[in-house]
Amino acid sequence: MSRAVPISFEFFPPNTPLGDEKLRTVVAELGTLRPQFFSVTYGAGGATRDKTLATVSAIAAMGHEAAPHLSCVGSTRERIAGILDTYRAQNIRRLVALRGDLPSGTATAGEFRYAAELIQFIRQTQGPDWHIEVACYPEVHPQQRYAKRDLQFFVDKVNAGANSAITQFFYNADAYFHFVDEARKLGVTVPIVPGVMPILNYSRIAMFAQRDGIEIPRWVALKMEGFMDDAASVRAFGLDVVSALCRRLIDGGAPGIHFYTLNQSALSLEVCRRIGV
Repeated sequence: MSRAVPISFEFFPPNTPLGDEKLRTVVAELGTLRPQFFSVTYGAGGATRDKTLATVSAIAAMGHEAAPHLSCVGSTRERIAGILDTYRAQNIRRLVALRGDLPSGTATAGEFRYAAELIQFIRQTQGPDWHIEVACYPEVHPQQRYAKRDLQFFVDKVNAGANSAITQFFYNADAYFHFVDEARKLGVTVPIVPGVMPILNYSRIAMFAQRDGIEIPRWVALKMEGFMDDAASVRAFGLDVVSALCRRLIDGGAPGIHFYTLNQSALSLEVCRRIGV
């Protein structure tokens, strides 16, 4: 049974011509699911600015809506304004607005300290015709000690003019539902879309999770570690885990699913098939 659930997919900018060619194939494959948009990440301090723009332009040329990430820390108002003008000239009107990370060796945060300040700047200088996505963290931002303060930072971004939110990836649905409930209590009404990362290389996912303070349920971790180098079993079990997670999220009222693809299509396609999207 198929369901009309909004979906979106995230990529990172490829580093090679071969990577560019591969990503075009991935976009074409995932495009058959008619996603709302494809988002493209942006390196620390704008390190991949030109590659992000090139990737977004290629996706748009294929007839899909593309949403570049835009991080502000370490940047200036003039530089951000220039980037926005470039995107506007290409009829790009959806952004993922982020604070971002400072490049290694950089000491100053620049003219923006928080994502809320970036969103305020966009609204004040560009008007309302951008759809602004923001990030949020059901299991709390890894650099934030207090959950209450982290939640308030999210509320600040929404109050500054964000249209919707995408969560950090997670494997604990209860954390997502609790976060949404807490945000609603503080007056947040925008859609909060869960971010999901299919599991292909478990050791890589576990590294991401440890870095970002994401809980992998103990029973999942133990089973995955027991498979060791059995890639087929990791893939099969990972599909079961992520498909069950997506079903629970959708059944619980999630307004869509955002897939962190790592520039791959097969697992996201299979999860969408299993959940009937």
